[in-house]
Amino acid sequence: MDEELTMTSQNVVGRFVDVRGGQVYAHVREGDGPALIFLHYWGGSRRTWFPVLQRLDPGQGFVAYDQRGWGDSTSVPGPYGLEQLADDAQRVIDALGCSRYVLVGHSMGGKAAQMLAARKPEGLRGVVLVAPAPPAPIGVTAQVQETVSRAYDSEEAVLQSIDLMLTHGGLTPELRRQVVEDSLRGGDQARLAWPRQGLVQDVSAGVSAIDVPVLVLAGSHDKVDPPTVLADHLLPLIPTASLAVLKDTGHLSPLEVPDQVAAHIGAFVAQL
Repeated sequence: MDEELTMTSQNVVGRFVDVRGGQVYAHVREGDGPALIFLHYWGGSRRTWFPVLQRLDPGQGFVAYDQRGWGDSTSVPGPYGLEQLADDAQRVIDALGCSRYVLVGHSMGGKAAQMLAARKPEGLRGVVLVAPAPPAPIGVTAQVQETVSRAYDSEEAVLQSIDLMLTHGGLTPELRRQVVEDSLRGGDQARLAWPRQGLVQDVSAGVSAIDVPVLVLAGSHDKVDPPTVLADHLLPLIPTASLAVLKDTGHLSPLEVPDQVAAHIGAFVAQL
């Protein structure tokens, strides 16, 4: 696969990492400073981050892995709730010996990152939340949950989700195909766990404990987690958080505007 080859040429190593009940697959690059730990969105995989990873400083270390139930980690059994996803992130960090690191979570991965950061894990230096799900659900009805749970039922459903909800400027044909593949590849239980549980779980009680710098990146045209929602329902809960708005993008900003995302991450890490 072209993306895999490109990543390999950047001194990136693929490896499996032990977590509870199985192994998750990760792309790892050794580097200077705090390592970036990338957690993808519901429906994504480590591939979601490739356009961003390719634009980072060549010396920046990172770990981008497929969360349990997704990508090359689809065989890892559940549960697939936020606590387990946060536990998995900690296991990956510990197994790879990351003594200093920054969590970078997108959407669902952003909510899992909030949960882990609230535990004040040793070595955490900062958090970047990209179009994150807010700590407490906003306006999520049973009907919304049902609609979301069917978003990846078929190729047609995924394409409709891309066009109506997930993007603003659209994606290249290659990236559209990638999103379809990743969305359909997810395990059945993993696909249902987020809309039925994680989406409505309230983790707001813990996030005020986060005491490292937090950068929130919101897409200007995000229909899933708009900037106004994050400004009103996430920023006030995390004392160390600041918000930056990404131009001309919807929810899938790592794929739509990777230049902007990578630039913000690079500047954030440089300030730590």
